[in-house]
Amino acid sequence: FIVVVAVNSTLLTINAGDYIFYTDWAWTSFVVFSISQSTMLAVGAIYYMLFTGVPGTATYYATIMTIYTWVAKGAWFALGYPMDFVTVPIWIPSAMLLDLTYWATRRNKHAAIIIGGTLIGLSLPMFNMINLLLIRDPLEVAFKYPRPTLPPYMTPIEPQVGKFYNSPVALGSGAGAVLTVPIAALGAKLDTW
Repeated sequence: FIVVVAVNSTLLTINAGDYIFYTDWAWTSFVVFSISQSTMLAVGAIYYMLFTGVPGTATYYATIMTIYTWVAKGAWFALGYPMDFVTVPIWIPSAMLLDLTYWATRRNKHAAIIIGGTLIGLSLPMFNMINLLLIRDPLEVAFKYPRPTLPPYMTPIEPQVGKFYNSPVALGSGAGAVLTVPIAALGAKLDTW
């Protein structure tokens, strides 16, 4: 059962949004990515962690997904795309915060859901924004190495820097934090049934 939960949760998470963060529309999809990934990480990791009852399981879960993603990155690289073409999301630090919460609250599952879920929702967008700042210009990669399956609505658009005052980091963090807790709580409720 543990293997089934691990595999299915991982598949759900890596398919929530465009999990491997293709550089060619990374900034366009940042908010959607933040919401989907923080929610799915919280649901999968909390479910998996509460089943085993062992702090550290969430980090193990995030590590599995990270390894899968590096394999996918390697596959694209083997096809002739640059290393910057795929950005591996930063799941592990957020999962570590969840594990720390579970451990610090003496394995209190409600605290893990509420506090840990909120920490995931707040931290994951921040870690991934820092991750994206370290790569080459996404637009340069987009036009030099277009994906053959890129749908029209994902076509990169030149960002209007300074024209709008909405911050994708703030929006992604806020929405992720707000949505992560109730969905994780629902997952834990289903687990008790």
